[in-house]
Amino acid sequence: MERRATGTCGIDFEALGARLRAYRLGAQLRAEQVAEVLGISRAAVYRMEKGEIVKIETLERLAGILDTSLESLLGAGTEYYPSAIAYIERMRQLEQGATRILAHFEPISFLLTSPDYERYLEQMLKESGDNDDGRVQATMALLRERKESYASQPAPILSLIGLRELERFVHFGLIGRMDLPPATRMERSLAARAEVERIAVLLEQQYAGMQIGIVNESMPNATFQVFERPTGSYVAISPFRFGEFPNISAGIASVTAAPEAVALYTNMVEALWQRAYKGPDGAGLLRRMLQQV
Repeated sequence: MERRATGTCGIDFEALGARLRAYRLGAQLRAEQVAEVLGISRAAVYRMEKGEIVKIETLERLAGILDTSLESLLGAGTEYYPSAIAYIERMRQLEQGATRILAHFEPISFLLTSPDYERYLEQMLKESGDNDDGRVQATMALLRERKESYASQPAPILSLIGLRELERFVHFGLIGRMDLPPATRMERSLAARAEVERIAVLLEQQYAGMQIGIVNESMPNATFQVFERPTGSYVAISPFRFGEFPNISAGIASVTAAPEAVALYTNMVEALWQRAYKGPDGAGLLRRMLQQV
């Protein structure tokens, strides 16, 4: 079992510190900026993010600084993340120490993409009209950190991929907008096809701990993940996209540990998994799609 830093009031300060870091990164604030407003040292902010006990008055001030509620900061009910940066950091935290992850991304999980995909994603984000270069760079840095973190401590992952989403992915290619030169569109379409072929190879090789299912039916419109952890499970739901026509600036992601939500999403994943194409069957389905699109 994980050891958690809890206070006499029953607050899990380690989990609170993780959320605090996610919200701070989402607000694009440095630790020293938060420290200056609170009138404390930067080191004290870092200690809070690592689970040091915090007074309720300080938490109320932190919630105001980070433009969130005290309830979300405490993890009481549902956590809301209007920032893709904050949400990515929260995903990274929940992935660490998870015993199993159930996931559906549209079109595919960033954890399954090739190293080349990072370069294309950064270009797509800029093409999509996101003029905040700092946000784009911070998003890319966190995505890389998340992939490296998962690679160093991989948890068993069951990833559902919708065939219809992959068809769209290949049809449009890795683009952020439609009015790109024909040569660029062709390059991006080939890059998308290479990512799908990579998934087909992963299906054939069937790596231990990595289960991939191709679903040839309607899939939920929102990205979601279930993180099963020794201390409890969480459901994370997101409107943010990291495929063609990406979006990191509009929408509200949420994270909850509500047992009903966890059970409903887990049951849905397991039902879809039973009907999904796996292994060589899934690889064959993808390659037939590539021939037709």
